[in-house]
Amino acid sequence: MYQPREQFHSGTKFGIEFGGTVLSFDRMGNVLRRQWPLIATAVGGSLALVIVYLALAKPIYTANARIMMDTRQTQVLEKEGGTNSALIDPGFVDSQVEIINSDDLILSVVRRLRLADDPEFNGSSQGVLPTISGKVTGLFGSSKPPSQERIEHAVVESIQGNLRVERLLTTYVLSLSYRAHSPDKAAKIANAIANAYLVGALEAKYQSTKRATEWLQQRSVELSEQATASDRAVQAFKAEHNIVGTSRGLMSEQQLSDLNTQLLQARGATAEAKARLDRIDAISDQDLAQPTVTDALNNSVITRLRAQYLDLAAQYADWSRRYGKTHLAAVNLANKMEELRKNIADELHRIGDAYRSDYEIAKSREASLEKSMKELVAQAGNKGQAEVKLRDLESAADTYRNLYNSFLEKLQSATQNQSFPLSEARLISTATTPDRKSSPRSVLALVGGLVGGLCLGLGAAFARELLNDVLRTPAEVEEELGVKCLGVLPDIRPAERRGGLFGTSAKGSMPGVTRYVVDHPFSRFAETLRNIKVSIDVARMSREIKVIGIVSSLPKEGKTTVAANFAQLIAMTGHRAVLIDGDLHTRSLTRELSPNANSGLVEALSDPAAFGHYVQRSTETGLDFLPSVVASRMVNSADLIASKAMADLLAVLREQYEYIIIDLAPVMPVADSKAFSPLIDAMVYVIEWGSTTRAAVQESVSGSEVLQKKLLGAVLNRADPKMLGRIEAYKGKHRNSYYVESA
Repeated sequence: MYQPREQFHSGTKFGIEFGGTVLSFDRMGNVLRRQWPLIATAVGGSLALVIVYLALAKPIYTANARIMMDTRQTQVLEKEGGTNSALIDPGFVDSQVEIINSDDLILSVVRRLRLADDPEFNGSSQGVLPTISGKVTGLFGSSKPPSQERIEHAVVESIQGNLRVERLLTTYVLSLSYRAHSPDKAAKIANAIANAYLVGALEAKYQSTKRATEWLQQRSVELSEQATASDRAVQAFKAEHNIVGTSRGLMSEQQLSDLNTQLLQARGATAEAKARLDRIDAISDQDLAQPTVTDALNNSVITRLRAQYLDLAAQYADWSRRYGKTHLAAVNLANKMEELRKNIADELHRIGDAYRSDYEIAKSREASLEKSMKELVAQAGNKGQAEVKLRDLESAADTYRNLYNSFLEKLQSATQNQSFPLSEARLISTATTPDRKSSPRSVLALVGGLVGGLCLGLGAAFARELLNDVLRTPAEVEEELGVKCLGVLPDIRPAERRGGLFGTSAKGSMPGVTRYVVDHPFSRFAETLRNIKVSIDVARMSREIKVIGIVSSLPKEGKTTVAANFAQLIAMTGHRAVLIDGDLHTRSLTRELSPNANSGLVEALSDPAAFGHYVQRSTETGLDFLPSVVASRMVNSADLIASKAMADLLAVLREQYEYIIIDLAPVMPVADSKAFSPLIDAMVYVIEWGSTTRAAVQESVSGSEVLQKKLLGAVLNRADPKMLGRIEAYKGKHRNSYYVESA
């Protein structure tokens, strides 16, 4: 039973959808098996082109030199205190790449090596095709011979095309590679370009240093004159305003600073003298014999007198206790003690007078210094504006002097660099003569050709399959129609023609395809038809099936051949079978099996009971054949084939035959098969292998619901035996051992 196509897209097979078509892995495998000759041809063709290219292409050799940007070389003449290393801006390295590729540098190499006279570069050794191309190009250009400048420019462009300069990763190393047909020439030109770059870098630095030296010399002279003029202006201003300078600055400033320091010291001395005098005055009112008084003064005389006083006081206390205070000895001791107290007081008054004198002297000195300070401050105020102007002049003089010294130092350094120039670049790898060609790479070219051919072949194979959108395998048929594929019939069309079963054709010979099962009973074609018969017999166990229609979507798909051979196969097995030519438009079955018939189906419809008069029987197989004979094409063939008379005829045939096979007209061109479908029991759909498209099958079957219900199965016809062998390779090498294709 026919089912919509979408039901089969959701099955258990995995795949991808391409352009609305589900491309399952099984189908991809089938495509590869069917189209492997195309894939092999593409791969072989691609490899052949690669081999031809490798045979004709001239070998190219690549020489490589490497240059490093090393800033440490430029530090030879620098000061020890300078930086030991310097980083190079990556943009500087990239700029060197452009310098190496520049026209001027390459032109210097061309002139030094005289490459303009080399036949490889000036075009004098070109082959036939380049010569013809040059002449054709010359027709549209100037007819004058090229100038030397134009030839050199062309050589420069040629070298730039074969030169490759690049930075190696993130290093400061430049890789310089040059390609040439001669290994010696490749190394020679690569080294010449590297040396030209190094020499050019030295020359550029020398010229830059020379220009800088000249400018520094001129500027140093100007700065020397400006510094001298500024110093003279300072001295003249000092003389005009009576300003004397010392090693520590202006004299007025120095005097003011020294006087201020002295005033501060005098004020401190005055305060100290006043403090000592106040202390003496405070002590005078106290007991001079107390230790706090004598210790505070810290005077040796007072200390000695106090010690004597204390000894007498101790002795007086002892004698007074023994002899009494009125005793003469005690009185003498008391008198001596009083005398010592008086001596201490006199010494204290003397010290106080000394402190008072020191205080007065300090006050007088402080007053004198304050007076001098006021006078100097007044003088400084008068000279303030002059000193401001003087400081400006001195600042300008110092600036000019510092600039002059800096430029003089740079001039000395530039003079040394000019006599000993260094470059940031150095050659770390000299180009050597290559011993192996760099192009073409045979292995890589062959692998590329193999991969390219494989991709091309696979693309062409799948494009051929998907663009054609035809049916080639039973799985595709079952996916499209929703019914079982009853088998795949190989293409049996031979070159020769054989006689018919029921007579001779008008040309005297018949194609052998209509009786192929008779001549080849054990062939694959016959066995496939037997499988169709078995499927019909199995279906007959559940329902009555006698009238079997053979139909196709389009003409020339081989349904007539299938109907003829299938009917003969049934008759050869001993069953009573009748074959009817139901295609009233072409009547191809009648032309093939009974070209001389003069009556048939149309006449039998007028008298179904007497159909036996119009039936022809094969003496070889016992098959009955009811031909169709009409004088001209009928406009009511669909009505005739689906008429009540046809139903009556089929009813009569059902009583006498076990199998009634009808070759019907194609479904798409005419409506006969759709009209006749209610009268048949089952229908076998013939699809031409590799020719009938999915769209045709889909449109044919979906146009009639009755036809869908009566559809028993489909058969693929006219399969290419070689292609079929590739498709069914998975069945093993003995898959055809039971078939006998010979007659």
